[in-house]
Amino acid sequence: MTETTVFRDFVGDYPGTRLLEFLIEGRFFDYTLTDISEKSEVSWRTLNRIWPRLVENKIVMITRTIGRIKLYKLNMENPSVIKLVELFDSLLEQSVPMKEKIVA
Repeated sequence: MTETTVFRDFVGDYPGTRLLEFLIEGRFFDYTLTDISEKSEVSWRTLNRIWPRLVENKIVMITRTIGRIKLYKLNMENPSVIKLVELFDSLLEQSVPMKEKIVA
């Protein structure tokens, strides 16, 4: 079982939330669907149910194709994605105690 994060505490711990959290954390990298499924701890079946909506709504985009494998990443040009990332970053920033902010 995975540990709860600040983002999941706020938004809810659902497969779609775990997918978004993983993609937001790795927003500068691209991943295969297998990597996304494994690292976000969302089953392959659930990923295949949710993923088409993320592509259709332009939340994620294909970055490149290697043979038959497609790599995806978060679409940082989508205004809705930008707002999600801002929320994610804001929640993380608020969760860091003041003492850690000063030291860092």
